[in-house]
Amino acid sequence: MSVRRLAAEQPASFDFTPELEAIAQKLTAKYPEGRQASAVVPLLWETQKAAGGWLPEPAIRAVAERLDMANIRVLEIATFYTMFNLEPVGKHFVQLCGTTPCMLRGAEAIRDVCHRKIGPERHVSADGQLSWLEVECLGACTNAPMVQINDDYYEDLTPENFEKLLDDLVAGRPVKIGPQNARHGSEPEGGARVLTDPALYAHGVATEAPAAEAPTSGAFAPTSGE
Repeated sequence: MSVRRLAAEQPASFDFTPELEAIAQKLTAKYPEGRQASAVVPLLWETQKAAGGWLPEPAIRAVAERLDMANIRVLEIATFYTMFNLEPVGKHFVQLCGTTPCMLRGAEAIRDVCHRKIGPERHVSADGQLSWLEVECLGACTNAPMVQINDDYYEDLTPENFEKLLDDLVAGRPVKIGPQNARHGSEPEGGARVLTDPALYAHGVATEAPAAEAPTSGAFAPTSGE
């Protein structure tokens, strides 16, 4: 794992908003007295969202104070998990999967769109709307190539539909989450190809296939002792 460091430029302070404090109370209430530190990961996640998509150093200290933890303990967690962004990101943070299945299905062309529309990795666009980062497998290989933007997956991408997706997000237009082509979920392109006969599902339950006859001779024939 590469070394993860805090951004060079940091805000002077970070304060819990009433909304974030209410979330913190709900999270810590899930644990017995004295075990509130168990809420550190979800509270860091909520703090990151409240801070605009990344974790400034003062926010990490605020979480440590809120959970009565040593600063270094919370810093260790924030720098270990890549789900926590240690530098500013765009309003729409694109995580591009570049692992083998996506690469074989055209991730490099999607990367080219990121370079052209946004700029280099970790760069935030001038309007603050977009930034991107190439990541390891996001677990949607059937729908490769794909990206995660904030909390949502966008799959079955082409350079054309991905560029339109970015334009729509920046413009505030509604977008479709999931596959960007006609298929539903991870079904085959063009629709289902097997188990399409309605007779297989009489009364809503699949009928049983005929039982196979047991072999009576050869290497797999049952012995008298079985």
